[in-house]
Amino acid sequence: MRKLLHLDSPTGQYQCDAAVVACFDNRFDAALRKLLKRLGIERPDTIRIAGGAKALASPEPASERDVVVDQVGKSVNLHRTTRALLVLHSDCGAYGGIERRFESSRDAEVACYEEEFRKAAAVLAESFPGIEVGCYYIDFTGVWEVRPFK
Repeated sequence: MRKLLHLDSPTGQYQCDAAVVACFDNRFDAALRKLLKRLGIERPDTIRIAGGAKALASPEPASERDVVVDQVGKSVNLHRTTRALLVLHSDCGAYGGIERRFESSRDAEVACYEEEFRKAAAVLAESFPGIEVGCYYIDFTGVWEVRPFK
């Protein structure tokens, strides 16, 4: 093994600011980083999976849900996480893309994602009672907060 970089990383236990469930689509990385900064999240446990919150709401295969719930659980148990962020983005290939799945209709895409957020948030609330869940939609013009569900 050959050392490539020297780092002075903290070695102690830390508390995570939020478990973030997001898609791995690189087109939205800058927006996600800016969102986390705006929300004051400096120590996220980021869980990247195709479709992001889709893995909780309508997983394909069904085992995706278990994987994501397990990862959020590890964040809760190991890093004392009390907050989760669910992220979906426009033109997501895991949903089939805006053109193919939603006939290029942003309104249809957003309506679908709002329902997906409700389902995903319910899964986390059932799995981790008391966890605070925030839902965010990213498109090519900005980041949108989805209002809390009742």
